[in-house]
Amino acid sequence: MAKKSKKNIKGLALAVFLVVFAIQVFYLLSGFDFPILKPSGWVAEQQRNLIVFTILLSLVVIIPVFYMLIRFVTKYDEKNAHEKYSPELDGNTKIEFLWWTIPIVLMTILGIVTFKTSHSLDPFKPLVNDTPAMTIQVVALDWKWLFIYPEQKIASVNYVKIPTNRPVEFKITSDAPMNSFWIPDLGGQIYAMSGMSTEINLIADKSGEYKGSSANLSGKGFAGMKFTTSAVNQMEFDRWASEVAQSDKAFNSDMYERLSKPSENEPTALYRLEDDKIFDNAINKYMNHGSHSMTMTEREESH
Repeated sequence: MAKKSKKNIKGLALAVFLVVFAIQVFYLLSGFDFPILKPSGWVAEQQRNLIVFTILLSLVVIIPVFYMLIRFVTKYDEKNAHEKYSPELDGNTKIEFLWWTIPIVLMTILGIVTFKTSHSLDPFKPLVNDTPAMTIQVVALDWKWLFIYPEQKIASVNYVKIPTNRPVEFKITSDAPMNSFWIPDLGGQIYAMSGMSTEINLIADKSGEYKGSSANLSGKGFAGMKFTTSAVNQMEFDRWASEVAQSDKAFNSDMYERLSKPSENEPTALYRLEDDKIFDNAINKYMNHGSHSMTMTEREESH
């Protein structure tokens, strides 16, 4: 009996070792450039915490499963003739109660957490902060990102600068195939779709430069559809916005038409904004069919 107990302890110890080893590898990998595990914004931090919580909760199942795997392999090895086959586990109410109760408890916990985080981390939900949010309009093009600052009257291509500790309301659309706007250091992704405006609210807790990209395959130039997000203090941001607003390079509807044509690895560019309806026009251009139908109806009625 003592020998059997020692084997059980060894099996459990080995299972725990394997799980701890996997966790150690996970944290070693986090030393690489995995921004999801090293967030620089409140939203991304909450999402990271949710990932870690889910992993830890899953260990309640993973550790016993690893233990049973090791235990069954050693117990029913053909060389292990002295072990006894125990079919009496079938119909064991205690065991059955355990393997029904654990999943129910885990699913209940996950359901509660999912419900709460789905509402608290809703990308459309404004972030609570003492500083008013700043709006940046984003248009996904083939294969580049256009950022429009309606308040500052400036625009940029494949580059966005934001102030730290201030909520930023990104309003997003697409004038190309469906795309996905993603700044891993600051928060999750959200889709950019033609004829629609989606939204994501993010905030940078500290200064730095963060990589942004498309998280949705969108054709030939997808791999180069990247942008840089620069987070600086409010004073530096205001100075930068003021300088760009005095730029000789103007961004208007003609410039937009040239930019919207497919191109790969588009260089960073900064502009003075002359036309503040570009974002709305990018959405409305996919609704021309409805407008055309109305016009035709009006013509028929006039006849």
